[in-house]
Amino acid sequence: NFLKPSSFCQSIVIVNRPLKSKALGQCPVCVLGSWIKQDYSPLSGKLPTPAALKGAIQLGIGYTVGNLTSKPDRDVLMQDFYVVESVFLPSEGSNLTPAHHYPDFRFKTYAPLAFRYFRELFGIKPDDYLYSLCNEPLIALSNPGASSSWFYLTSDDEFIIKTVQHKEAEFLQKLLPGYYMNLNQNPRTLLPKFYGLYCIQCAGAKIRLVVMNNVLPCTLKMHYKYDLKGSTYKRRASRKERAKSSPTFKDLDFQEMHEGLYFDADTYNALMKTLQRDCQVLESFKIMDYSLLLGVHILDKKTRDRGFRGDSKRQGAQKVLYSTALESIQGDSKVSQPLPDDDTMGGIPAKHKDENLLIFLGIIDILQSYRFIKKVEHSWKALVHDGDTVSVHRPNFYAERFLKFMGTTVFKKINCKWEIFEKAALGNYYLIKL
Repeated sequence: NFLKPSSFCQSIVIVNRPLKSKALGQCPVCVLGSWIKQDYSPLSGKLPTPAALKGAIQLGIGYTVGNLTSKPDRDVLMQDFYVVESVFLPSEGSNLTPAHHYPDFRFKTYAPLAFRYFRELFGIKPDDYLYSLCNEPLIALSNPGASSSWFYLTSDDEFIIKTVQHKEAEFLQKLLPGYYMNLNQNPRTLLPKFYGLYCIQCAGAKIRLVVMNNVLPCTLKMHYKYDLKGSTYKRRASRKERAKSSPTFKDLDFQEMHEGLYFDADTYNALMKTLQRDCQVLESFKIMDYSLLLGVHILDKKTRDRGFRGDSKRQGAQKVLYSTALESIQGDSKVSQPLPDDDTMGGIPAKHKDENLLIFLGIIDILQSYRFIKKVEHSWKALVHDGDTVSVHRPNFYAERFLKFMGTTVFKKINCKWEIFEKAALGNYYLIKL
């Protein structure tokens, strides 16, 4: 559906700046899209300092979640998805709010009862949620993607806080009823686990935040990281990204660096079944341009690379996480399970050549619907390039291409079964043929 004239005119008004000279063949729609993206930045207005922003996030979440515990448990109603609670937190404090050392700010919580249900569904107790988010300073992460989002990691490695654009936050609100229904029917999923949606208004800035599960635990070093879409058009990590100590590679890089990751038949089938169900859900909501975030940890090194950060008192909880990669796939008792006291962090056992691996993965960036700008962008790129290789595509074709790439190029099946176990003397893990 094309935009109405009034909406289209509003889109044009956004781009109120002189045209710059462009190289021959450059897509004007991409230029338009980049301008709109800048104007729809998740961080609009005069920004607070990084320390003030992180402090406001923790203070706001601590206050709102703490107050939520006084509300009785009940079934989630349709109107709960559209509730927005707002509280003003002046620096000098008030009768209801504590004093703090940050600029005055307003903190909004979206669908608090619905997100409380989501947290309970994944076994997250209010005290644990507050402890993870508010006990220690948040850790800023680099963003390897094209978005202007900021990322923060909790010090115990449990949660990711991501800034989102206004349109993405609005889309997530509309998605919540369907998300609720899907989680009730299918709690085992590789889709993002959303635990909270918030907005901070401070010094003229509006900063929208979503709290999600952390797909790649820092306790184990990820020897390879990939952002995979199933597309080949410009899907290669940049020189700047490759120069990083822990780069995030893309589809073409995977094809050059790996010949595929091998799983036993039960695990492969469980993994692909989960991906198929998740893609059906995304397609039903006309969602596209999502990625599979894939982390590869090599087990066979004599000295296991570790990178744990945070409070040592929480290491016991860190081993389980709230929804590990192995727990997320649609498996049964035949799927390889880690030992009760192992240290695999819920990774999925796999093989690559002679290497034994642990795989961590999750679908990310699902807050992108197939709107007008994406339709026009795909039409332009299809004229210049092969339309089936570009990343922007129709949701149904995008899902089919995504699944085909994952099921044939990235993940492969071996016919024999493998079992993971720990050799206590060396503390190393192996996959052995049964």
